[in-house]
Amino acid sequence: MRRALLAITGLAASTTALVVLKGSPGASQVAQDLPAGAPVGTPGEADPATPGASPDPTASARPTGRPSATASRTPGARSSTGGGSGSTGTKTTPAAPRTTTAAPKSTTRKVTGPVISTEFGNVQVQITVVGTKITNAVALELPQGGQSDLRSDRVDNAYSGTSGNVVRQQSANLDTISQATTTSNAYKQSLQAAIDQAR
Repeated sequence: MRRALLAITGLAASTTALVVLKGSPGASQVAQDLPAGAPVGTPGEADPATPGASPDPTASARPTGRPSATASRTPGARSSTGGGSGSTGTKTTPAAPRTTTAAPKSTTRKVTGPVISTEFGNVQVQITVVGTKITNAVALELPQGGQSDLRSDRVDNAYSGTSGNVVRQQSANLDTISQATTTSNAYKQSLQAAIDQAR
């Protein structure tokens, strides 16, 4: 009795399995296209529509429909944020050249005027120029002896030095010193020639 019951149960189970397999749409087609030895229903099996396709041995290790995990680690792959081939994604910008706004250094020059001969003696003037500004005036030669010493001292005191009339006026357009007209004119003449050279 038990043997008959087991035989009926086994027969019913195999009939059900045959009906399910035969009734599944496309099941027999998939089974026919699979190469020999390939398990049915294995993920990553070859596309039946592609002729000659072989199964991918690594397909079962990754989910279908997603990009390969190894593709993002391919050497030389371009980064979406980087530049050319082999870019790491970080961009370095070269530093801008530094510009200096300091004013150029002023050059100090000493310019000497010519020797002007007078009836009392020679007169020669030297000026110190920084950039275009006269900063000092010196009488290198002035008439000497007797009354000439007094006239020369008056002219030198009025015109020469860092605070004399030459520095204040920044020109040879100076007032003539009274009682020293000849020496004054000779001083201004040598001074004007020195200014012309400095320009």
